[in-house]
Amino acid sequence: MISRLYSASVTGIKGYEVQVEVDARPVDDVGRMTIVGLPDAAVRESIQRVTAALSNSNFFQPGQLLVTVNLAPADVRKQGPGFDLPIALGLEMVIQQNCDNMPELFRRRVPAGLDDWCILGELALDGKVRGIRGVLPLAVAARNAGRRYLMVSQENATEASVVDGLQVYAVETLRDAWDVLLERERFSPVPAHSGEFRSIGEKDFDEVKGQPYARRAMEIAAAGGHNLLMCGSPGSGKSMLAARLPTILPPLTHDEALEASAIHSVCGLLPREGGLLRCRPFRAPHHTISDVGLMGGGSTITPGEISLAHHGVLFLDELPEFNRRTLETLRQPLESGVITISRASGTMDFPCSFMLVAAMNPCPCGYLGDPRHSCRCRPAEVVRYRQKISGPLLDRFDILIEVPPVNPASLLSKPDGESSAAILKRVLVARERQKLRYAGTGITCNARLSSKLVRTFCPLTGSQQNMLLAAVSQLGLSARAFDRILRVARTVADLAGHEQLADSDLYDAIQFRQFEQQLHS
Repeated sequence: MISRLYSASVTGIKGYEVQVEVDARPVDDVGRMTIVGLPDAAVRESIQRVTAALSNSNFFQPGQLLVTVNLAPADVRKQGPGFDLPIALGLEMVIQQNCDNMPELFRRRVPAGLDDWCILGELALDGKVRGIRGVLPLAVAARNAGRRYLMVSQENATEASVVDGLQVYAVETLRDAWDVLLERERFSPVPAHSGEFRSIGEKDFDEVKGQPYARRAMEIAAAGGHNLLMCGSPGSGKSMLAARLPTILPPLTHDEALEASAIHSVCGLLPREGGLLRCRPFRAPHHTISDVGLMGGGSTITPGEISLAHHGVLFLDELPEFNRRTLETLRQPLESGVITISRASGTMDFPCSFMLVAAMNPCPCGYLGDPRHSCRCRPAEVVRYRQKISGPLLDRFDILIEVPPVNPASLLSKPDGESSAAILKRVLVARERQKLRYAGTGITCNARLSSKLVRTFCPLTGSQQNMLLAAVSQLGLSARAFDRILRVARTVADLAGHEQLADSDLYDAIQFRQFEQQLHS
């Protein structure tokens, strides 16, 4: 007789259901276990973990058995150790069904009605159930497949409990798992996780000394979801400003939290104490990162930093120090919000809708234009340094600003800037205007406006058209930069409460592109 249980696996960041079929029959020669259904190395190694866990958990072990485990669908590769627990339970069910000589001490009625269960977990050799990666998308897959109950380790229970429509049971050992299947009514499911999806933490904008222009640019970027590039000498506060940007971004919605948390779950980066990400992701990879590390990929295709920053901020410090080829790969994902990874093992799409914030020095030594330090760089070195950032990549930034050095006297003064909470209130008002304006279009913020929608929602008067055309001609801007100026102007107007773009709104937006001419010179 064959036992059937349900589990799940993940491809990319999407889970899918897997049926675990176990067949066992006595043989006269040496017993063995075989796993079929395109298992990877971690799945094949479960043979040793399962047999040791059953023995060390005092389950009855008969003589030689020929055990076959089939993971269906058989044409999709299975990966990870999460099948250990369902395989062990399925094997014990078959043993109890087929072994007439089992001592009464070990014989217990075989569970019935297990089609409502999805079972996930790695087994230690002593029978303890360990946590696995990607439980969140696996739980979603189980719910979508119609399962009512989910069995996971204690470590994964909080993460799984955020999925509506599932009763989650946490187990510590293989013996506990067997008992839960036998008498589910005696055990209580894990309480459903609930709570706010935002936590500002210790960082706050009131810690920033001076820099009113940069703070203003940060507020506009947050209000419209705009990409931003800062240029300034070392110590001017570029990294400090960037690290505080998430504190003035709108809170994650429940759907956004699920999407972003699923990516972190697959990568094993979700905190154990919380089921979902509490605030928008902030990723700051080092400039030595590889193409695969930034974009995703590898032999087993996994998300990269741009996907981990989904619905959050990707901060690239020392932008010219990144490999130029690596930077150029950002251009398409910045436009589409999706990265497609194609390898011999398959093709996967990862979401990557993020705000790109970057920082750079004005020259290799960092002190060009600094009144307190002399620059040691030759003009040719400055040109080569700035040319590491291509024009098409610069076009992807909506806002480009210089961050001047901080006056030492201001460092001794009390914080004189607004708090993150005060700035956030204005940002939320501006975002609400955008939500109402773009209702039904699928657009969430001004930075996502297409060229066609820019013409619809950012109409200009005759004098404003002349102002913009003169600026584009004088600064040598591209057609893409033309649209980005209008998007920023729309955000400036939303912050000011203007439904129609004012001349001052357009002027402010143009000022945020002037620094591009210096970078190209």
